[in-house]
Amino acid sequence: MDSNVRPESMERITTPALADAFIEEQVAALQKQIGDGKVLLALSGGVDSSVVAALLIKAIGKNLTCVHVNHGLLRKGEAEQVIDVFRNQMKANLVYVDATDRFLDKLAGVSDPEQKRKIIGKEFIDVFEEEAKKVEGCKFLGQGTIYPDILVSNGVKAHHNVGGLPEKFGFELVEPVKLLFKDEVRVVGKQLGLPDNMVYRQPFPGPGLGVRCTGAITRDRLEAVRESDAILREEFAKAGLEGKVWQYFTIVPDYRSTGVKDGKRLWDWPVIIRAVNTKDAMTATVEEVPWPLLNKITQRILTEVKGVNRVLYDLSPKPCATIEWE
Repeated sequence: MDSNVRPESMERITTPALADAFIEEQVAALQKQIGDGKVLLALSGGVDSSVVAALLIKAIGKNLTCVHVNHGLLRKGEAEQVIDVFRNQMKANLVYVDATDRFLDKLAGVSDPEQKRKIIGKEFIDVFEEEAKKVEGCKFLGQGTIYPDILVSNGVKAHHNVGGLPEKFGFELVEPVKLLFKDEVRVVGKQLGLPDNMVYRQPFPGPGLGVRCTGAITRDRLEAVRESDAILREEFAKAGLEGKVWQYFTIVPDYRSTGVKDGKRLWDWPVIIRAVNTKDAMTATVEEVPWPLLNKITQRILTEVKGVNRVLYDLSPKPCATIEWE
């Protein structure tokens, strides 16, 4: 039987008991596959790679090396959370690489969305290669491939940006959740003790905030995206919308408009709020956010985020708009 095909008889993982059984089975399978070998894993902090990391820690402990690359395009607090959860709480062998300057220098002046994605992907591979060479005797590469990845992209989890590494380095792939759907991965992650805000994290593009800082990325505008996004997420959580709205984020486009503050003329950016619901990401509807909540978020953004003088709400469904702006 093709190991990349989910058996029809495979029961969906919907309960803690089924997740426990899966974890026990996978730990044994991982120990058999890896033996006393070493595994390298690109740990983004998303649910898929985090669950794989937790499974591997349970199976082989310090023989796993997790590499968390901060490309400077993460949301506020994400790198710190990965370090706290995996290094401090789970005692993982975690390598943290702050490559912010390296990525942003390469992206300076680049406005084409596809070119930005290519630069981010290539630089990620370059950084990961450098770290891979430091792990002596490593023969295995862990990946957070899940079943939808196999169905739509020939088994390569492109958003991890490490699809080119196995063939070049001769790694054997370790993919313990490759036959699971996203909802099943979340149930397993919960049973492994990962925090809810990691297990139920919103979908987040591989290029990160780079696709929400439209046009050529600048550090000050990128910071405006990061801070406004943090305010939006905080207020949605307080209002009980966390986990009820499928995806919500902010965009700061590369244009300015006039404004007035403290009697002085401003020439600042707008922040655009996007909040959508979907089942399959093929179509999406716009969340009807209560006006008092929108007003509160607006006032906080205008008060707390530098370089911003307008807040807008994107009312466009998919189609004809896409969920992300780039």
